[in-house]
Amino acid sequence: MSYAALIVFVEPDGTPELRVRLAASLADKFRATLIGISACAITPSSRQYGLIRVPTPVDIDLMKAKLAEQGEWFRSIVDGDRRNVEWRSALGLSNEVIITREARCADLVVIGQTKGLAHTYSSLDLGAAILRMGRPTLVVPDGVSSVGAEHVVIGWKDTREARRAVQDALPFLREATRVTIFEACGPDDEKTALAHLDDVARYLARHRIKSGPVVMAQKEGSGASQLLQVAKDERADLLVTGAYGHTRLGEWIFGGMTRELLATSPICCLMSH
Repeated sequence: MSYAALIVFVEPDGTPELRVRLAASLADKFRATLIGISACAITPSSRQYGLIRVPTPVDIDLMKAKLAEQGEWFRSIVDGDRRNVEWRSALGLSNEVIITREARCADLVVIGQTKGLAHTYSSLDLGAAILRMGRPTLVVPDGVSSVGAEHVVIGWKDTREARRAVQDALPFLREATRVTIFEACGPDDEKTALAHLDDVARYLARHRIKSGPVVMAQKEGSGASQLLQVAKDERADLLVTGAYGHTRLGEWIFGGMTRELLATSPICCLMSH
């Protein structure tokens, strides 16, 4: 198993050059096609000073021109003469373009880390994208220009989402020089957690991937903060976790690991739902 095609999302109003270069380096590493995608939504009619403003053909032409400029910029960054580079764009909501159409054509989607609430018409809702794409998502924090995946930390919880994440990350895990499996548990559950991690380690070993289990008793603080601390202590450059084991609404109400990692992780996270 490897990645044959990667998508990288390009904001229509931004210039995420580091993320695009990171995605290009991953495409080279896995000899995969790199697909740049952007979308620009036509905002609905609005009322200004008592008047109804409706998008005009000029507005639409400007949006199309903006997307075309982003396509030229993207190709200039990733060397558009290569045959394994594609550019796709559309007028529409970013989430709908990626989730309902374009994610089907790739093995991995590369998206920037987002903080706070997304704007309905101009931003990608990262949480909604992860929930609905049906593809693993590599979330790249601002300022991160590469992901060597030399040391990978797996945040394990015995859930469907975590199992999918480990399988989806196999191409990275095969390239890693070190893999650490971490599960936070209560002081009375260490034996059970260790049994889980031993099974995961044996699964990876069957794929010729060496790993070293780690079990940590639950301490004060969130599971996400503990996972990030382990990654920092181990000098990891990639986290692999399941996403939204609870409902997204439940995470927003009660707090959750996915939401915290999306907002605060200083290193790339590969997430699957």
